[in-house]
Amino acid sequence: MEPHPHDKKHEHGHARGSLKTALIITATFLVAEFLGALYTNSLALLADAGHMLTDVAALSLSLFAMRFASRRATPRMTYGFYRVEILSALLNGVFLVLVALYIFYEAYHRFLNPPSVKADWMLVVAIIGLLANIASAWVLFGKHQESLNVRGAFFHVLTDAIGSVGAIIASLAIIMSGYQVADPLISIVVAVLILWSSWILIRDAVDILLEGTPSHINIVSLREQLGRLDGVGSVHDLHVWTLTSGVLAMSCHVVAEDGNYSRSELLSRVNGVARERFHIDHTTIQIEDRNTPAEVVQSCNCHFGAWDSQ
Repeated sequence: MEPHPHDKKHEHGHARGSLKTALIITATFLVAEFLGALYTNSLALLADAGHMLTDVAALSLSLFAMRFASRRATPRMTYGFYRVEILSALLNGVFLVLVALYIFYEAYHRFLNPPSVKADWMLVVAIIGLLANIASAWVLFGKHQESLNVRGAFFHVLTDAIGSVGAIIASLAIIMSGYQVADPLISIVVAVLILWSSWILIRDAVDILLEGTPSHINIVSLREQLGRLDGVGSVHDLHVWTLTSGVLAMSCHVVAEDGNYSRSELLSRVNGVARERFHIDHTTIQIEDRNTPAEVVQSCNCHFGAWDSQ
């Protein structure tokens, strides 16, 4: 059973429009925040501007990946180019880690020698930045559940909003108490939050690239439900993995019971459970008889790496 290309293209069309809007908002404010960071001498603003620069790169990369992923499958790339989106999400996660490390580095030096910060202007720029980030996050909200690629862009914008909140808190602390160290201190808190969001993104992307079972799929329950179907004796070498966000694939071997069941009937029942109960789009199923010689089954190397091999 093939993935639903029209549904996927429809989803991609909405997500692509949201990414474009978020990119325009982010790029427009990037210049203003960078100039504001230079004028106020604020690390919190500079960190947020640096992160916003990676946002622009991340949103551009996400748009490119989404367009590239819509290409048709080829004899060499038989599953198509869906995984380009996952690679894009992984790169976005790595970018976030680099931004966090840079903030840690700058904060360390500012702790040793705190510079004078123009907190009043810093507050103005940070508030405007927060509004811009909220607008971008609002545009992407909802779409981030459809695609890991869009989720990566959403995390970038969300952590940017957190950075703007941090800059507001730091500027208020400096205005009220003159505590210049508040600037690098808040920056470190923001960097920790950035590392947390990047870890989630990298973890999910790597899990897909390693073809791990999706976290919401109970593969033991799936095998049990398939095994209880009329005409099915047992199920082995069951694998479920993610092709790209929202597109799941499954392969398995089904041992048919002796009885008046055609192979097409068995395939229809197995596909029905996979599609209706577990939302699996693409299935590859091998039907075997109980008297199928073991050497025939093993000749396909189906037991290599199978979690349910006997």
